[in-house]
Amino acid sequence: MTVVPQKWQLRCADHLLDLSSPRLMGVLNVTPDSFSDGGRFLDPGLAAARAIEMVAQGAAIIDIGGESTRPGAPPVPLEEERKRVLPVLRRLVRELPVPVSVDTLKPALMREAVDAGAGLINDVNALRAPGALEAVAASDAAVCLMHMQGQPRTMQAAPEYADVVSEVSAFLAHRVALCEAAGIGRDRLLLDPGFGFGKLDAHNLALLRGLSSLCASGLPVLAGLSRKSLIGRLLGREVSQRLAGSLALALAAVARGARVLRVHDVAETADALALWRLVGVSQTQEEDT
Repeated sequence: MTVVPQKWQLRCADHLLDLSSPRLMGVLNVTPDSFSDGGRFLDPGLAAARAIEMVAQGAAIIDIGGESTRPGAPPVPLEEERKRVLPVLRRLVRELPVPVSVDTLKPALMREAVDAGAGLINDVNALRAPGALEAVAASDAAVCLMHMQGQPRTMQAAPEYADVVSEVSAFLAHRVALCEAAGIGRDRLLLDPGFGFGKLDAHNLALLRGLSSLCASGLPVLAGLSRKSLIGRLLGREVSQRLAGSLALALAAVARGARVLRVHDVAETADALALWRLVGVSQTQEEDT
């Protein structure tokens, strides 16, 4: 069953992002060890060129990450993450017409990022680190709150849920309440169920099947399924062979109400979404006649 979209708008500092139709967040990893494209964009010039390319392909947000959060990834010191992220961020906020997001769980970097012009903080830890909630509340930036059971180094060891959909929904509802109490308006909130973060394949599939219940919360939902190891395990595909699986899961998420897709393959996902929209419009027109 396809979820009827709501007319959401996400306020990302100086940008107002229309989410009445699904939008793409392009992944820009400035890390040496990210599972998919680690090391490719360490040079700020190459990173900026890739960001510009993704916007031309249809990305409505660029998400810069300076610390890998793949399972088993070691933590990155603040100073190193700062060196990786801030030069690229400062350049992109000058050159891009779309909001730039910073993927970090460190409050100190959150503060520097919003001061440098970041329109969104993408936090896999849902602002649970001391000072993180205050850092975002003191800004005009949006925040993406993600569910994660455990921490990146250990999260896939033995995740357990009685009901993954209800537990993820309850966690995010609690984080939203704390954000609102801190003064972060609902027009600045984006939710991410955290596919692959402390979840086995059965949990991920159940969460995707039940995504419409999370999307009924009244806040927009981001789905990050691009090139995930889930696809590799289910289909027996290496990272470089996961495009078809990524597109299938992206459309499944959109059909259940996801408003933002965090993706590596922007051009291909934009094509898939364009055709998905045409089929949806055609179906609606046929039903109305």
